Amino acid sequence: MKSLIVYIPFLTLLLVACSKHPSLPTDFKRVNESAQIFPDYVGVTVPPNIAPLNFLAIDADDVVAEFKYNDTKLNYGGKDNKVQIDEEEWHELLAQAKGKSLAVTVYAKKQGKWLAYKPFSIHVAEEEVDPYVSFRQLPPTFVGYGELSIRQRNLTNFEEKTIYNNRQVSHGLEGQCINCHSYQNYGTDNMMFHMRMQNPGTMIVYRGQLLFVNLKDETMISAAAYNSWHPHLPIIAFSTDHTMQSFHTRDITKVEVMESASDLIIYDVEHNRVTTVLNDSTELELFPSWSPDGKWLYYCSAHYEYRGKYEDTTDLLEDFRKLQYNLYRLSFDERTMTFGEPELIYDAASKNRSAVQPRASKDGRYLLFAEGPCGLFHIWHTSADVQILDLQTSQLVDVAALNSPLPESYPSFSSSDRWILLESRRDDGNYTRTYIAYFDKQGKVHKPFLVPMEDPEYFRLLLRSWSRPEFMKEPVRITPRQFAEKALTTPIQVSK
Repeated sequence: MKSLIVYIPFLTLLLVACSKHPSLPTDFKRVNESAQIFPDYVGVTVPPNIAPLNFLAIDADDVVAEFKYNDTKLNYGGKDNKVQIDEEEWHELLAQAKGKSLAVTVYAKKQGKWLAYKPFSIHVAEEEVDPYVSFRQLPPTFVGYGELSIRQRNLTNFEEKTIYNNRQVSHGLEGQCINCHSYQNYGTDNMMFHMRMQNPGTMIVYRGQLLFVNLKDETMISAAAYNSWHPHLPIIAFSTDHTMQSFHTRDITKVEVMESASDLIIYDVEHNRVTTVLNDSTELELFPSWSPDGKWLYYCSAHYEYRGKYEDTTDLLEDFRKLQYNLYRLSFDERTMTFGEPELIYDAASKNRSAVQPRASKDGRYLLFAEGPCGLFHIWHTSADVQILDLQTSQLVDVAALNSPLPESYPSFSSSDRWILLESRRDDGNYTRTYIAYFDKQGKVHKPFLVPMEDPEYFRLLLRSWSRPEFMKEPVRITPRQFAEKALTTPIQVSK
């Protein structure tokens, strides 16, 4: 009996090990081409703390993949056409290969025959990525909010949680819109997001305490919208805007989002006070963004003069292609809390383009932004790309590896500057997905990779977009229920 008690667990472990690491096929044909896999992880550079890059072999009946680094070889697959990797072993492998590359060989079974594809590499960078990303998850609609939520994902594993879901307090057909989530210096003790329509107001977490604020007074165009936390002061830069949408009936662009008026303001969280920064009636200023050192406020602005009555939306609808934004910045003196004069950084309009959503790198060298033909929401513009401006040379960086023939938008840097986060429609043209790209110390951009999922088929089946991603160093600790309970209270009125 003693030998039986010892032997059975050993046999069980042996069977588990065999099932986790299937044998490579022995009868196969080598082909001199890359395997067609989804997501496309061929030749990507990844952080050493990223979750396993699970993938599926397209049009295959079965698949086994060998991951090799030096003398370490691990095989995964053997279950339909999916390669799903053990998390613990994957992180051990990446730790070994940091600064080097893994060699991956895919064996796919098609029409009863095994094919061995040309090996490809996955380079493992030295620098880790911020461990969390938050995003809006929403269906492809413009007027319904029933399935809208803000979520957070741990990039080192597959843990995903809800930050807030609009179903928690909304009712009836109108629903509730939630948007513009942001964080101070990648932390979540100071964070915010907006609530529109039902229970309107701005949720602000300051020093871990939850506030609900009505960021609108009689002098402002609207409640504060697009925002950016100062990296260390208790102030938030906002634009305040009148937003409108126009829908195309034939154009693949589908929708244009326009601002008929917009200004820039600063909100002092501690004193619950707003001050105006820019309010030129002939300029549409929006998307403020602090530099990581807090000395500059970047933003974009389009010059527009109404032919007739101010904010005549008929004029704007006729002229929407003329709305082209340039990038500017204002110097900021923390001692006096005052701004300098606008400085033009990038003249996109002279190139018949529109530049929005600026984000500066921590080292002060580069400026990320999205560029399209016109307007401000480029994720619907098929020619939209993410660009990088070298602020030292005033030249654009080569970003061919970063972009696709379909729209890219909402870029941002990681806290180390080494990783770029963006949203893209490159997979099917309809749904935005979250991609990460390595940006090395020499200023070179590497091929982006889709955020890995436990089931590699997840993004093929998900009829929802991952929109407006943001890096975080830590998860949001305020619970969805706490946000919901606060949303049912009367918001604090902002003052001048």
